[in-house]
Amino acid sequence: MKVIGAGLPRSATTTQMFALETLGFGGCYHMRDLLADLEKELPLWERAAEGDADWERIFRGRHSAVDWPAGRYYRELADYFPDAKVVLSVRDGVDWANSMRHTVWAVYFGDSVMHHVCEARRPIDPLWDRYIKLMTHMTWDPQTGALPGDTNTEDGMIAAMERWHGRVKSAIPADRLLVWNPREGYEPLCEFLDVRVPSEPLPRLNDTHAFREGIIGGALSVLTDWWATRERPTEGLHGASLETGS
Repeated sequence: MKVIGAGLPRSATTTQMFALETLGFGGCYHMRDLLADLEKELPLWERAAEGDADWERIFRGRHSAVDWPAGRYYRELADYFPDAKVVLSVRDGVDWANSMRHTVWAVYFGDSVMHHVCEARRPIDPLWDRYIKLMTHMTWDPQTGALPGDTNTEDGMIAAMERWHGRVKSAIPADRLLVWNPREGYEPLCEFLDVRVPSEPLPRLNDTHAFREGIIGGALSVLTDWWATRERPTEGLHGASLETGS
């Protein structure tokens, strides 16, 4: 492990993943890796949450990691990989709070379609239920979460972000830490990692629309499959007849 991303979700971590892989620090472990194979990856992170992490197994063949769940354990990873550098990706507080409100936060809280379909998925998808419990433990739990406290308001969300940033800056020596806003482009990151700046500009990836599309679409797919394979009744509501194929 050469680069550890300590930035919060929705701090352009997908863009950071792309940048690190472009600069030769791939493969980069990202939340997408956990979501792509919950059956294999989830038990490893559940062990990490219990204090029994197998970092070598989790990051086998990886040279960098960004986003949750890896970023949640930046301090443990920095201790385990003492030669790795740490990048704290940041963005404007209001922009970050607004992005969180309509993406990650809305999976767990609120009255949005995304929240309700994610909750509906839990009783019929045990792996998803375990994932939600794990991410709650890592992110929102008052005792163990990275963002405890009132996040129902913009001010509360920004305050939680600032507390996290403060903890990272206090924990990691300045010569080992880069506080980086991806809007700054490749240059600060390349200088910190001592690599050449690419000729192409840094793209912006995984916007709010893309996040919502993936999460809502995934939940609806599971729910649709469950409904299609249900045990069908022989008659309709209040004894009404059912048409063939209904």
